[in-house]
Amino acid sequence: MVRHRLLFLSLGLGCFTLLFLGWHLRTPVGLILSLRAEKLAALVLVGAAVGNATVLFQTAAQNRLITPGIVGFDALFVFLQTMLVLILGGAGYSGLSPLPKFAVETGCLVLAATALFAALLRKGAEDVLRMILTGVILGVLLRGLSGFAQRILEPSEFAVVQQASIASFGAVDARLLPIAGAALVIAMALSWRLSPRLDVAALGRTKAQTLGLPFDRTILAGLSLVSVMVAVATALVGPVTFLGLLAANLAYRLTDTHRHAVLIPAAAMIGATILIAGQFAFERVLGLQSSLSVVVEFAGGLLFLALVLRRDR
Repeated sequence: MVRHRLLFLSLGLGCFTLLFLGWHLRTPVGLILSLRAEKLAALVLVGAAVGNATVLFQTAAQNRLITPGIVGFDALFVFLQTMLVLILGGAGYSGLSPLPKFAVETGCLVLAATALFAALLRKGAEDVLRMILTGVILGVLLRGLSGFAQRILEPSEFAVVQQASIASFGAVDARLLPIAGAALVIAMALSWRLSPRLDVAALGRTKAQTLGLPFDRTILAGLSLVSVMVAVATALVGPVTFLGLLAANLAYRLTDTHRHAVLIPAAAMIGATILIAGQFAFERVLGLQSSLSVVVEFAGGLLFLALVLRRDR
């Protein structure tokens, strides 16, 4: 039954992929296909990575109501964009080479997450809640600093920051895709190999250690993979905080299993399908009259509220 559900998800992803590539295909076919393929690669990589990372993060936190963005990835990304525009100006920011900028942003995000997880390493993995609360507070601080800095920018520079702070899937530099793709594929493959240990870790610290699992190392390994996947995806297209919440909870509901070997690919395929289907609707049906990231965040926020209210009842 589980294999059938994974097959159904893969068929859905394949259908939307073909629809995205082949809808109203005109000459020059080669050029149009290459442009669509580049955008499709970004959608698949980001959707799969964010869905995968959210499943790992929720297992580490023992909570299905949160996403990796809660520890401040999006706030740090916006802060970096604001500081770059403040220091270099709008023209200088626009003239930055994509590859060094991508490397710096990814490195800063990974280093910040590693520093946050270092406290967990000292205290032990039972202190995940304190790590999450620390990330929330740091995120609030960074948002406040970003807001203060944006108030002293020129209107044109503020517009540059606003544009850079919203996830965009239509302006991804093709030169970044091989690097980002390699990093994300390796991280996702490692997370899938970690899935048997994550199944045991999901039972809780005491039970997992009773069964002989090195709980702290397993949780830290999962969180390290989360930091890489979220950092690369965020640096590639921008912050997508609630996409993972949608993908992970749909994966839980559709697969009806606790096995991470099933949950991880299911969440990855669902995340990719959401982005491909949404981008197809906005480009072909609505004529780009709205932003995909805004709608995904809105839907994810509604799901978050629904989950919280249902948990209260």
